[in-house]
This record gives sequence, structure tokens and C-alpha cells, in this order.
Amino acid sequence: MKLSDPNPIPESADATSAPRLVQSLGLFSSTALVVGSMIGSGIYIVGADIARGTSSPALFLGAWVVTAILTFTAALSYGELAAMMPKAGGQYVYLRESLGPLWGFLYGWTLFLVIQTGTIAAVAVAFGKFLGVFFPAVSTTHWLWHIAHVPALPVGPMVLGNMEIGVNTANLTGICIVILLAVVNIFGVKLGALIQNIFTTAKALSLGALILLAFTVGRNAAAWEANFGAGWSQFWKNAGWHSLHLVQVGVGGPMVLVNVFVILAVVQVGSLFSSDAWNNITFTAGEVKNPKRNIPLSLILGTGFVLVIYFLVSLSYLLVLPMQGDPHGATVMARGIQYATEDRVATAALEQILPSGGAYLMAAAILISTFGCANGMSLAGARVYYAMSQDGLFFKSVGKLHPHYKTPAAGLLVQAAWTIVLCVSGSYSQLLDYIIFAVLVFYILTIVGLFVLRFKKPNTPRPYKALGYPVLPALYIALAGWICVVLLRYKPQYTWPGLVLVLLGIPVYLFWSRQTSAGLQTKE
Repeated sequence: MKLSDPNPIPESADATSAPRLVQSLGLFSSTALVVGSMIGSGIYIVGADIARGTSSPALFLGAWVVTAILTFTAALSYGELAAMMPKAGGQYVYLRESLGPLWGFLYGWTLFLVIQTGTIAAVAVAFGKFLGVFFPAVSTTHWLWHIAHVPALPVGPMVLGNMEIGVNTANLTGICIVILLAVVNIFGVKLGALIQNIFTTAKALSLGALILLAFTVGRNAAAWEANFGAGWSQFWKNAGWHSLHLVQVGVGGPMVLVNVFVILAVVQVGSLFSSDAWNNITFTAGEVKNPKRNIPLSLILGTGFVLVIYFLVSLSYLLVLPMQGDPHGATVMARGIQYATEDRVATAALEQILPSGGAYLMAAAILISTFGCANGMSLAGARVYYAMSQDGLFFKSVGKLHPHYKTPAAGLLVQAAWTIVLCVSGSYSQLLDYIIFAVLVFYILTIVGLFVLRFKKPNTPRPYKALGYPVLPALYIALAGWICVVLLRYKPQYTWPGLVLVLLGIPVYLFWSRQTSAGLQTKE
């Protein structure tokens, strides 16, 4: 049985002569896109929140082990789907083919509305914030045009609003980055890939340097005694099967005691999101050389590399800083990992290792990291909107390629325009908090789709089959499902708003599908 074409509109003479995506990304560039999209600013800051939640060095590292198991297992499953359907749009196509066009659209809708654009906005503004370390005039408090303050609005266990709308020097810097990368990526995927390769290599080297320093000159007796202790007694503190941990339900809700399994699920909000965007390479499948081989390989190599690096970076923090700390501490050692200033754990660690220039070196590393992440996500995201438009589910112009550079120029510009709106509105951070749950749900649905396609289309060629099928994909669904249940129960501020944003896509889907019903016909 034949898979449906992501471009179901009948070809005409004009269609056959229209520009087509150029396959120019090799294995290194594809892997660099995986690595570069995953490593943004999260690994440098989320450790503080994980440390506060777990209060245990063993569980602090355990959170990253859980993330690694989930992410790598998902990547193995996506490898089969990518080799089976090497088409532009990636995850959007997998959901469309397995569960139906509505599910594909809802993913693409959420990706455009928040996931891709919100992440680009967040890392671009983070670039501006860390540029302020070198140029103090670049700051979120240096307003050029302050439009309004949106007051906090408590809604059940959530707080909406509480954001500043306008242009300051930090988000203006972010806006400039967004525009620059949109324009650069119009000029061919090769140029975007070259930038990605350079910045991914640089950020990998900078994280490698942090690990090397922590394992050599950065190790100190005070941190070792606090985090490991004699006979590793401190390492396993609060990590027993019967240990209990405090969790606040919602925003301003009651404090409750939960067990180890629940707390490890709760703190996945930070570690999973820091490890996200590995699937972006699937969006660019139409431009990857030998995609049936290179996409599965790049997923395995890229996610494997990043997950090992993340674990070693987290271990590095424990070698340099005590986990427990005082929020009012006067030094980086007194504040510890839990209460590093503004949650910048990596900066605190490097300041401890290199007191005179650590903050500047880390700021430079984060500038490299955020720029590379924003570039990778800008490049990849537009390919999903291109595929949606080809199906008649997005603006028609977005489904056209630049006649000379063979890139989805309109998609890049539309993505940049909405990202700029999020930058100015100040809502991107809050929206990203809301959408983490939805991202996890779409991963679960996509892997459910793997089972569906094995049943519906058993004879379709599969150049690569998911390692450990059906056990590992089922394990992912079970673990990720457990995390979703826990978040629904204990962190409703991260769940219900995300579901509402997704469900808002249903009337939009009905509108688009009625406008272009012919574009949704499935070829058999």
C-alpha cells in the first residue's frame, strides 16, 4: 500500500516546473542540526530548578538519566518514521499519515503558534540578555518603547499575564537576530547549514571545556564533601525509595509530599525541554542527502552526543558547587546549585573555577549556543509550514519556494514575523511553560503512530526499523504517559493552558480544510 503524498494536489505543467527542495545536507550537517537545535540556554540554567525539586545529588543526576532514556528511545523510533517517509515536514507528516490530517495540523499549528516560534524568541532574547554582560546598555530594563504592563491574572491554579509589552534593548537585539537568521536562511540551505556547523562545533567545544575544567582544576573538597561525602553518603541522601519530597500544586497551591517516582516526573519539565528540538532534522528531510540513511543516523548520533554531554555537565556542577545552598548567600559556594544567581548554574560554576573571568567566558559560550540554536530552529521550522501549505492547511504563499535559492522564503518570513510579535509581547516564556505538556503529548502520539503504521502499512519499505520495537517504543509511551499524568495532577499550570492552545487549532483546521478540501485527499 502506498503512502499518501504530502503534496496531494494534482500536478500540472506549472507544478512540475516549480522549484524543488535541494538535497544538500550531509550526515555531518544533519547531525549538527540535531545537536545545535537541542543545545540552547536550558542546560546552563535548569539545573537550579531540578536541584531545588530533588534536594538529592543522586536524583539530580537521575533526572537527566530519565530524560536520556526518553529522548534516545524516541529518537530510535523517529528514525524508522524518517527513513520510511523522508519528506519535508517530518513529524507533521508522520502524524498525518498515521493518525490523520487533523492530528498533523494540530501539531503544525502548535509548532507555529508557540513551540518553534516561542523557542526562537526565548533563545534570541536570551542572546540579548547575555550580550548585556559585555554591553550593559543591552538590558531588559532599558526600555526604548514601553507599551503596557499586563497585570497578573490568577485563574485557578495558574497565573496568566504579568508581562511587559514593548521594546527594550535586550529584545530588540533578539528581534535583530530573528530577522538576520530569517534572511540568511533564505539564501540557500547550504549557507544556513554552514552557520549551523560552525556554531554547533563551537558550542560543543565550549561545553567540553567546561567539563574538562570541572573534572580537573575545578574540583574542590567542599563541593565533594557536600555532594558525595564519605562512602557516598551525601550522594544518596533523599534518594531512597521511601523518601518524600515537597511539591507545590499549581501556582500558590498547597504543598504536598510526593515519592521519588513523582518528583522525578515533576522535574522533567526542565530537563526534557532542555533536550527538546532533536526532531527538527526530520522537518528538513526533503533537503538531506540519502535521507533514508542519514536522518536515522543523525538522530542517533546527535541525541546520543548531547545526552552524554548534558549528564557530564550536570556532574560537573556537582564537582564544583555544593547542591544545597542559601538563597541569601553572598558567594557562589554559599548559594550552591539550588540558588545560583538568576538560576545561572553554569556561570556560577565557571566563576568558582575562574573567579576573574568566568562570568565573561560563560556569557560568550551562551551567546554562541543561543545563536546556533536560533539558527537551527529557524532553518527547520519553515519546512513544516511549507508542508502544511502544500496540503492546503496554511497560507498558499508559504508553500512556494524561492525561484533561485530553492528555500521556503515566505515560510521563513512568516515565522520571523510571529516570533517578533512574541518577543515584543513578552509572552514567549509563559507560553513555553504552557506548551511543554503538549509537546510531550505529540511525541507520544507520534510513537503511537509508529505502531499504527506497522499495522496499517506492513508492506511499506522500512530502510531502518526502530531498535527494540515494540518494547522500547512501548516503554517510551508508558514513561512519557506517567509524566503527563503527574504534571496534570501536580503542575496544572503547565498542562491545561497548553491543551487549550492545541484545541484552539480545531476550528482553524476546519476553516482551512473547508477552503481547500481537495488538498486533504489521501492517495492510496
